[in-house]
Amino acid sequence: MTPNLSQQEALLYIRAKVDQLLTVMGAIPLRPEELDDDTLIALDPIGIIAESFRQVIERLNETNQSLSIAASVFAHSHDSVVITDKNNLIIDVNPAFTLITGYTREEAIGRSPKILGSNRKETKFYARMWQSLQEHDLWHGEIWNRRKNGAIYAAMLAISVVRDNGGQVQHYIGIFSDISQLKMHDAELHRIAHFDVLTGIPNRRLLADRLEQAIVRAMRSGKSMAVCYLDLDGFKPINDQYGHDVGDQLLVTITARLRGVLRTDDTLARLGGDEFVLLLTDLEQIEEIQLVLDRVLAVVSAPLLIDEALVKVSASIGVTIYPSDDSGADSLLRHADQAMYRAKEAGRNCYHFFDAEHDRQVKAHRDHLQRLQEALENDEFILHYQPKVDLVSGDVIGAEALIRWRHPERGLLAPGEFLHFLNGSGLEIAVGEWVIESVLKQIEAWNAVGLGFTVSANISANHLLKADFADRLRLALERHPDVVPGNLELEILETSALSDMKQAVQVVTRCRQFGVHFALDDFGTGYSSLTYFRTLPLETLKIDQSFVRDMLDDPNDLGIVESLVRLANVFNRQVIAEGVETLEIGTKLIQLGCRLAQGYGIARPMPAEQMVDWVSQWQSKTVWLTMNISHAADENITLHVAAQSHRNWIDKLVGQLENPESETALSMDSTHCHFGRWYQSTGTTNYGKLPEFHAIAPLHEQVHNLAAEISDLAKNGHRKVAKKRLPELYEARDSLLRLIDILMENEVTNLK
Repeated sequence: MTPNLSQQEALLYIRAKVDQLLTVMGAIPLRPEELDDDTLIALDPIGIIAESFRQVIERLNETNQSLSIAASVFAHSHDSVVITDKNNLIIDVNPAFTLITGYTREEAIGRSPKILGSNRKETKFYARMWQSLQEHDLWHGEIWNRRKNGAIYAAMLAISVVRDNGGQVQHYIGIFSDISQLKMHDAELHRIAHFDVLTGIPNRRLLADRLEQAIVRAMRSGKSMAVCYLDLDGFKPINDQYGHDVGDQLLVTITARLRGVLRTDDTLARLGGDEFVLLLTDLEQIEEIQLVLDRVLAVVSAPLLIDEALVKVSASIGVTIYPSDDSGADSLLRHADQAMYRAKEAGRNCYHFFDAEHDRQVKAHRDHLQRLQEALENDEFILHYQPKVDLVSGDVIGAEALIRWRHPERGLLAPGEFLHFLNGSGLEIAVGEWVIESVLKQIEAWNAVGLGFTVSANISANHLLKADFADRLRLALERHPDVVPGNLELEILETSALSDMKQAVQVVTRCRQFGVHFALDDFGTGYSSLTYFRTLPLETLKIDQSFVRDMLDDPNDLGIVESLVRLANVFNRQVIAEGVETLEIGTKLIQLGCRLAQGYGIARPMPAEQMVDWVSQWQSKTVWLTMNISHAADENITLHVAAQSHRNWIDKLVGQLENPESETALSMDSTHCHFGRWYQSTGTTNYGKLPEFHAIAPLHEQVHNLAAEISDLAKNGHRKVAKKRLPELYEARDSLLRLIDILMENEVTNLK
């Protein structure tokens, strides 16, 4: 009951009560300042109360509806919800909590969430969790929990802090879900991505990660690490013969054997097929690697019985060691792979260590080939031509084409600076084709101006043995119908290895049917001189310049040249000498029966456009007529050269006394000089029965002894004293030369 009040007092009373009621119920009250007094007096107080209560009820209904929804979510959520008090004791959980953990609501209430702990996280983990809750009122992350039955599961957990208006903690609300299936799925994806499906060992991706880690570990520890690339020998035939199932079982068995001989910290990975990688870490000495690899070879090569089939394989292993091979992960694998192929080349069932210097050479060779390919494409090659002449008639009988490289930065390069990089490569064939085509074009051009001689070009063994060589040469000749095939000569390098002599004979024979000529170049320096000479249908023999150039200084070289000329005559082959650097050498060659020559003493290689003028000058100067070949038949050439070689040795010694820095030190051993070698070999054979010849030996020994004494004096700073003894040396030299003169005067060649 309300007290007896005036209307004004009643309105104030009702307004206060309604406002109090609405405030208590959480509604938004009507504010007195929003209504003036006249309006309040005009209103029905009962109506106001009724309306106020109606609004309150509506708000209560809305609140109840929200609470009902919240309760439904709490009850039906698939995520576990745990509510604890400020002391972190559970005061409520939802049904999902029971489904995930196995604990009922009654079992959980009043207990600490620690009942879910798995002890798989360190104390520091929980310390960071509580620190986040204190600072941010929130923490979320993955955690490992334990179910009531003891099973461990992964959970995604979020914890929130509920505080009152004063900031004091009232509750903790934890919401978590079971992510074990997701974890298992992730683990499966990780296994598929990082492990070989067949063998279960790391694959290439995981190996790359472990290799990077091993490099860092080796850098920190200062110890070595070995990358071993293993390839099974004989796996493919087994796989083909017995089927893939047997092949797979073999790989699984080999994997198990390999894991059995490796240390726990080592890594075994399969790259695919029958290729494996062993990563050996923390190595102190190379012997440790060898011990492991010896065991690996032994277990791999042991026979296996698979489905009643006894099979056997072996392993070829390439090894590179870090930090001796200070490379990145990819390069280490590549280097080990290269070494593995070297092991296969060495006979298989072995291991080979990577050679860094060899790798640098391979890279440099590859770079050179790439640059030479660009040179061919950019038309940077050019041919120079060296004339060949008849030293008796003076006729220019031909020219040899010699390749040069017009390098944009380095200028004109001789073949010795780049040609060897082509050996054995596909580019070798392409350059050879370019040379032949260029020579044919040049023959056409020279024919047009009246130079109708033979032009020769070198050809490699690989090019000659190419299956379609003869057909391609025929097509090249057809492209140049104005060229007489006989004006083309191909020189086969005797220093090249003709792996298939039968094929070479067939190719040369067929090309000769076109009219093309062939010569054997660098004769006497290569693999099988007589075999090439006797077997190949060649027309010309070219004596290598290394013999010709020194034939007046070394009687042994002179003997070789003389023998080769006689050999060519016996087999009715034309012979030409390279390396004729002086007309004196040319004169001696004529005396030996070799009249065809080329060399710097005749002409250096020149551009094609200079050849016409050179031929004209050569013919007008008649240089060959100045050669003194009279009395050639009466002279013993070998003895003359032997005497000259002895004089040359004395001159070199005197030159050293005058300028000790300019000459290479001479050997004082009497058997090491050109004369001494000749005396002990062909000289003894030809003149050993003559007393004058035997008298030469003590004189020659005396010369060398005097030379040694004089040389020692000069080295010890007594150069003036050394020079004073030179007359003794000259006297001994001249005594020896007089004995040689006696041999020549007695015409000892008739007494051989």
